[in-house]
Amino acid sequence: MSFEAPDNVKEILANLPTRPGVYLHKDSNDCVIYVGKAVNLRSRVRSYFQQNVDSFKTRRLREQIADIEIITTDTELEALLLEMNLIKKYKPHFNVRLKDDKRYPYIKIGWSSSYPKVTVTRRMIRDGSRYFGPYTSVWAVHQTLDLLRKIFPYLTCDRDIDGNDTRACLYFDIKLCNAPCIGNVSQAQYRDMIQGMMDFLHGKSDEIIKGIENQMLIASNEMDFEQAAIHRDQLKAIDRVVAKQKVISAANTDQDVIAFARDEADACVQVFFIRHGKLIGREYFLLEGTEDETDPDVLGEFLTQFYDEAAHIPREVLLPNEIEEALIIEQWLKQKRSTKVSITVPQRGKKRELVRMAAVNAADTLATLRQQWAADRSKHVTAMTELQEALELDTPPSRIECYDISHTQGKQTVGAMVVFVQGAPRKSDYRRFNVQTVGNDDYGAMKEVLARRFQRYADTTAGELHDPSKIGKLRKETAWSILPDLLIVDGGKGQLAMAKSVLESFKLTGEVPIAALAKSEEELFVTNSRRSIRLPDRSEGLYLVQRVRDEAHRFANEGHRKRRSKVGVASILDSIPGIGPKRRKILLDQFKSIDGIRQATVEEVAAVPGIPFGVAQTVKTQIN
Repeated sequence: MSFEAPDNVKEILANLPTRPGVYLHKDSNDCVIYVGKAVNLRSRVRSYFQQNVDSFKTRRLREQIADIEIITTDTELEALLLEMNLIKKYKPHFNVRLKDDKRYPYIKIGWSSSYPKVTVTRRMIRDGSRYFGPYTSVWAVHQTLDLLRKIFPYLTCDRDIDGNDTRACLYFDIKLCNAPCIGNVSQAQYRDMIQGMMDFLHGKSDEIIKGIENQMLIASNEMDFEQAAIHRDQLKAIDRVVAKQKVISAANTDQDVIAFARDEADACVQVFFIRHGKLIGREYFLLEGTEDETDPDVLGEFLTQFYDEAAHIPREVLLPNEIEEALIIEQWLKQKRSTKVSITVPQRGKKRELVRMAAVNAADTLATLRQQWAADRSKHVTAMTELQEALELDTPPSRIECYDISHTQGKQTVGAMVVFVQGAPRKSDYRRFNVQTVGNDDYGAMKEVLARRFQRYADTTAGELHDPSKIGKLRKETAWSILPDLLIVDGGKGQLAMAKSVLESFKLTGEVPIAALAKSEEELFVTNSRRSIRLPDRSEGLYLVQRVRDEAHRFANEGHRKRRSKVGVASILDSIPGIGPKRRKILLDQFKSIDGIRQATVEEVAAVPGIPFGVAQTVKTQIN
């Protein structure tokens, strides 16, 4: 089948530069669906539109390309950095991406403060702190810190430490803090301990063990058996940590060993962290968007995304196979580390064995995860079957929509629609409604929300909107154009009757089954029975209904809080003479929040277009 690009894309292809840079493929809704880099933009971008393209993924991609944006750079390295930032910003559907909705956790040590504290964070910032990670499990982070605190009793409180407090907290009594707050240790002693902790996290355990053994011996010789027992317990805690570490190679070795396994559309990357010759930890990371991508391309994308967020850059990275951009990535890693970094593909010996071991672990991890996913899918199938039988539905409810209302005494009322498909939430189909026609009336609010939802269904399916811009928007929002297999409203018989009346008005009574879930007894009310239905306790069907209801409640409350906070900001500004809706918007666009305006000077407020100096003075006076 021949393929022909849109006319505007043809014009772009005819005028592409031959310089290095980044290209962004966009769909008809101006959404970025792919970001790529190239040494020669002209040849790389035009390759997508050749008639003979082997990759099914590329064929699907180019069918959706409605526009192309080009950004040229001076070097390949600049293109690499720009591509990373744009993928992070847009999360394009067709790019290979680390599969995670949130940032990975790190151990953070606030080294820039006088008495550094140890916390867990998901965001690294340049504030002088030292970071260790990333970890894929926050549970594993806290488990590690629980052990480390027995060895290095660090601060966890919010006190301002000056050594003059009259009394320490409970943690001092149970030997989990050495109480610098009362002067039990000096600032220098406390920082030495934290330095030891950082060395330990880097894999330098031998010297720390020797130091604690010497301290235990001295305490024992001085007949201070209580202190000797503390050091003994520290050594036991160290043994528990070090027992998980393996001596792999020479004492000065600083390596990451990376390998991965693939199965259909899934890819699992395993990373071994070797510090000072010891395997101090390993983590696995999942990738999405890998279908039809070559192994070197998948590996290259992982390296750039992983090391962009990594707390430590090793001296050497071991890989299972060569990647095309190894030299550029080495150059980038060298900049991040400030010393040379080598990317190596070992062919024999211990290093090759390490890569093989990482690959085996990746395959085992992926197999285990797929078993877990299959078990979860089995539970979802069971849940939908139980609902079908209990509610006497024609088919299992593959798509469930649930609605809830949130407000404060009828103010800032928000309706929420959440969607579960095959037993799992589909957040891209979630929608919120700012209720406009009623006040403190849950039934009226639910009626408005459902009416608006099914009006959108009617509009998208019947083509009643003639504005082309609106039609494009509605086609993008496919959530409106699909009817649910089960509609759940949060409430009892009253909400059920109201929902039924809305569906009747849209002639959808026979097409959309309805159920109302009463909070108190977890009863389901349906239109074809006077009696309530109670699903068995601990059944998968009940668990699914509760999850759907709780998610709708959470989503509605979150929307209500956001709307309430916006109204709070608006009311503050609207009460200031000289500030109307237009100037309020200008100020919030410029300073983002009331706090932002509060921190600005009068001159900075007056510098905003449309804000006279006198009004700026009034704003500052009123807000402060």
